[in-house]
Amino acid sequence: MTKVTLGIKGMHCASCATNIERRLKKVPGIKSALVSYAAEKATVDFEGKPDLQVIKSTVEGLGYKLAESGQEHQHKTEEKSELDSIRTKLIVGGILSTMIMVGTLPDLFPFYPEPLRNPWVLFLLTLPVQFWVGGQFYRSAWYATKNFTADMYTLIILGTSAAFIYSTAVLLFPTFFGTEEMYFDTAAVIITLILLGKYLESIARGKTSDAIKRLIGLQPKTAIVIRKGKEEEIPIEQIIVGDIFLVKPGGKVPVDGVVVSGETSIDESMITGESIPVGKKKGDIVIGATINKHGLLNVRATKVGSETMLAQIIKLVEEAQTSRAPIQKLADKIASIFVPAVIGLAVLTFLVWFFIAPQFMTLPVAAFPFSLNLMIAVLIIACPCALGLATPTAIMVGTGKGAENGILIKNGEALEIAQKIDTIIFDKTGTLTKGTPEVTEVIELGLKKKEILFYAGIAEKGSEHPLADAILNASGKVPSATSFKAEVGKGVVASFRRKKILVGTRDLMRIHKIKNASIEKKLQELELQGKTVVIVAVDKKIAGLIAIADRLKENSREALDKLGKMGVTTYMITGDNERTAKEIARRAG
Repeated sequence: MTKVTLGIKGMHCASCATNIERRLKKVPGIKSALVSYAAEKATVDFEGKPDLQVIKSTVEGLGYKLAESGQEHQHKTEEKSELDSIRTKLIVGGILSTMIMVGTLPDLFPFYPEPLRNPWVLFLLTLPVQFWVGGQFYRSAWYATKNFTADMYTLIILGTSAAFIYSTAVLLFPTFFGTEEMYFDTAAVIITLILLGKYLESIARGKTSDAIKRLIGLQPKTAIVIRKGKEEEIPIEQIIVGDIFLVKPGGKVPVDGVVVSGETSIDESMITGESIPVGKKKGDIVIGATINKHGLLNVRATKVGSETMLAQIIKLVEEAQTSRAPIQKLADKIASIFVPAVIGLAVLTFLVWFFIAPQFMTLPVAAFPFSLNLMIAVLIIACPCALGLATPTAIMVGTGKGAENGILIKNGEALEIAQKIDTIIFDKTGTLTKGTPEVTEVIELGLKKKEILFYAGIAEKGSEHPLADAILNASGKVPSATSFKAEVGKGVVASFRRKKILVGTRDLMRIHKIKNASIEKKLQELELQGKTVVIVAVDKKIAGLIAIADRLKENSREALDKLGKMGVTTYMITGDNERTAKEIARRAG
């Protein structure tokens, strides 16, 4: 089986996605197909090698366009152009519809100029609204009819066209119809309202791809590769498996690989959630888009392109966006029978009032215009203008309010089924915790707290390590060391006014022959609390311990307690070490 994700342009509603999906499933070799209107993507499962030409001809035969990969900029330009076009039509439609509606209701708007109330003027004002502003609805209805299906736009076009054609007929032959009542305002206002709904929906849909754009933005654009003994900067797309590339201090790892030479600490928080950088040496695996804190690395590429971990994450997010919520199946089922049912009812209404009703009652006007009036009423009253406007508006307001409060909602379906949530799984770093290490306590073992932080701050001032940032934040403004040396993965060695300062791990103390057996018990006690502990030594004597941890956010405990009272079960998942995870989980409740 081969899974392929493709972009599809030109879908107007969820029914379009259903129609494409249904047709793709009939193509030989396609095992399953899932089309998302919100994400404008199709995920297709092939048996064997995929034939993209067959998919292209199938999709284009239905009146849509297949968006080819590598044309992201062009797609973005097309989307902006489409949105600008809808906005222009909406403004024109809004102005003309208002003029038509006001001109149709002289009793409510007596101040409106008499010439603009003329039925021929109303007809001329309605023409561009019906056929230019509503042009895309006609195209959608035509393609649906051509493919023996019906969608919401079929209903809109039937209803508004019936109102427009009937009103035009009354304008031309008032004597035959026995009435001067026209529905130009109905046709124009419905089309404008539906277009307003589509405009709001397009804005909302544009926001669903932001998460993927942010993920793609994590990746560096270029890499420095060593080929034939020379360094050359190339786009990351040109890296091949086996290439040796350089990662400079502060730079991002371009693709997944194995360290060939060099030592450093790498910030892997975007992948694992662990806020403390991880030490890397020869033979260790590094992940694309993670950040090299300090030290120069030579890395051999092992996974490139779609095989990298970041590419796999992006693929998962894309597949999540094209997935369909269970509740949507019900909506699709209703939509598939709603339109034909309404058309059937409208025809039945006409037949009953034209052939049967006159035999039992006296109609106020001739049977044909009266029956036609009632048939149009059924079509128009069933037009989903409220749905077309209310649904995207509700989604826009809901997702907008969520975003204001730091809650990102994937789509309308996710919002709709959120009321059924009974379990919430939290990430740790940056969600329950602040995401940046802070000094939580200083243990005095020879010097006072202020002095420990003073000497530690001097030593860490030249370091780029996140733990150094935590210590400097706690120590405040300190002078610079007279000499400084970082020992990767172990700590730092510095001197200040003839005093030698060491800040780091047990290994650093062991290398410099400083005894630390007496503090082992305290070290383990702090580490069991999920804290990273650095030892501070001044002139070959241990001065104190500094405990550093990623603190819980102020409101995390309160939020979890409230969820518990609502009957929601809470879990935590993290890429951080088990010891830290258990301690944070305990404190968060």
